[in-house]
Amino acid sequence: MTRLRAREAWEIAASVPDPEVPVLTIADLGVLRDVVIEGERVRVDITPTYSGCPAMDTIRDDVVLALTAAGFAEVDVRLVLSPAWTTDWMTDAGKDKLSAYGIAPPTGRAAVPAGPIRLALSVRCPRCGSLDTREVSRFGSTSCKSLFECRACLEPFDHFKVH
Repeated sequence: MTRLRAREAWEIAASVPDPEVPVLTIADLGVLRDVVIEGERVRVDITPTYSGCPAMDTIRDDVVLALTAAGFAEVDVRLVLSPAWTTDWMTDAGKDKLSAYGIAPPTGRAAVPAGPIRLALSVRCPRCGSLDTREVSRFGSTSCKSLFECRACLEPFDHFKVH
């Protein structure tokens, strides 16, 4: 029964949308790390995309509200900082949702190899698919995104940074 309740709690927490990119859930984003039933208490572990991410308080509150609305009386949401979040934790479905929403998803792997650092030569425009883009600003609408411009369709777009 506990495993069934834990699965139910996971699914409820996983459905909570990210407040900064509402097309994504916290599961799509990879922020939801663990859900555990401890007696009558549900413990949910979340990891911020960046330390100091302003969305974490809202995510915590939304997780608590979703689980209490579903009948879980005691909900504890913990902020887990280690290991640090990486875009590798994003689901493929989440990356597809970003692209459909007009945000270029992260590409490549976040781990930095020893030796020379690989550079991304271009970011594909999520609107027209062109690789003829340029970074306008290292910071976009949120700190986890940078602002790009497509030279083909002339539209600006956010790019979710790899990290």
